[in-house]
Amino acid sequence: MAYRKRLILLTMFRAAKDAVAGKSAKIYLNDLLSRYGRLEELRIDSKRGSMELTCLLHGETKPLSIEVGKYTIEQQGETRLLRLAECRCERVWVQNLLADFAEKKTFPLPSWAAAALS
Repeated sequence: MAYRKRLILLTMFRAAKDAVAGKSAKIYLNDLLSRYGRLEELRIDSKRGSMELTCLLHGETKPLSIEVGKYTIEQQGETRLLRLAECRCERVWVQNLLADFAEKKTFPLPSWAAAALS
């Protein structure tokens, strides 16, 4: 019984941590993406190492959804890096951009973000 309670508490804690990380990351990413549009929603699942984003790009009438099937945090010297994999989007042109410029590439992370995504 104690094990089950601990598991429930850990699950609740991780969900709360992911929600807070998502809100902080949304603010950070909106600053980076403002030239292209706005991030409307960000859901992080740090246990699975995945995330889902909903963006409204300038000139578009409907938001688009992007799924990052897997992300990893890597260390390079003092710098923490985010590596994305298995990116998917329903719009072919965005899918191609993700494949060319995001998948399997690394992006430097602020220290707070690396801790939140781990």
